[in-house]
Amino acid sequence: MNREIEQVLALIAGEPPVQAGDGGGRREVGPGTASDVELLDAYSRAVISVVEAVGPAVVSIAVNKTLRDGWRWMPEMTGAGSGVIIAPDGYILTNSHVVHAARRIEVTLTDGRSFPATLVGEDPATDLAVIRVAASGLPYATLGDSDALRVGQLVIAIGNPLGFQSTVSTGVISALGRALRSQTGRLIENIIQTDVPLNPGNSGGPLVDSRGRVIGINTAIIIMAQGISFAIPINTAKWVLPQLLQHGRVRRGYLGIAGQGRPLDRRLARFHSLANEYAVEVVSVEPGAPAGQAGLRPGDLIVAINERMVTSVDDLHRFLAEWPIGQPATLTVVRGREKLALPVVPTEAR
Repeated sequence: MNREIEQVLALIAGEPPVQAGDGGGRREVGPGTASDVELLDAYSRAVISVVEAVGPAVVSIAVNKTLRDGWRWMPEMTGAGSGVIIAPDGYILTNSHVVHAARRIEVTLTDGRSFPATLVGEDPATDLAVIRVAASGLPYATLGDSDALRVGQLVIAIGNPLGFQSTVSTGVISALGRALRSQTGRLIENIIQTDVPLNPGNSGGPLVDSRGRVIGINTAIIIMAQGISFAIPINTAKWVLPQLLQHGRVRRGYLGIAGQGRPLDRRLARFHSLANEYAVEVVSVEPGAPAGQAGLRPGDLIVAINERMVTSVDDLHRFLAEWPIGQPATLTVVRGREKLALPVVPTEAR
């Protein structure tokens, strides 16, 4: 692992990095206190302080994409989004859907400077990506703790909606623990719901608390709905970031099955002393995949993995995202009236 990635990982963990030649100092964006804002009310002071502190770390992202529709290449498309600098040497956190399949990425800072950017890595399953510009000494934002958030808490979004650079929106956290489907079909959990007004172009920008810490990455709005917007929690990003920096992707386990949730017969559940009301029915098994090698068959009902209850495909996804690749696990399966324990070794998903 090179020194630059080690320093970015230190920032993610909340440790102060040491920059070469700077005597151990850091140029971190932190809330400031200006004498002229003392005359304003507490709400305004909080917002102004955060914007002055974090605003310089928020960037505008412009992309050119060439997409394929079946066998045809579509005309080149342009898109735009936002991002937040998370390290002084040019690492930027944004949404995967902002930069996915981009042929060219250009980043513009609030001071007007523009840089071409390269994709470091992306994870469509959580809609997160890291890009990098060839610059150093950049202002960067501090990552907070999304597990400490409370409903009703003040939050501020900074981004570039509809091309209007450095736009600020405020609101409160409306709900926690929401779930959204990513473009890959996986469930993104613990989503933050806010009433912050967002528009196209806000995607990838930071959601910030009143102390100037990034607690989420704005990702989605519901068309035709007012006051409903969503952000990926920053603790999810903290889990994803080290893998994107080191591997360019998130490594997840893979079984090689297609499945669907279905109710579990109550008599069958009582017979086997199962607490499940639902199970995952195996629809198909890929030849040579780990599930096939373990002896799993179409029609089998998966009720647990490593003694963790399975009631939906999402339960399997959660387990495989956490379980070490290549380590044996045990599937508990109901086949007919028989309950089986099948050893399986997940491989890396491609």
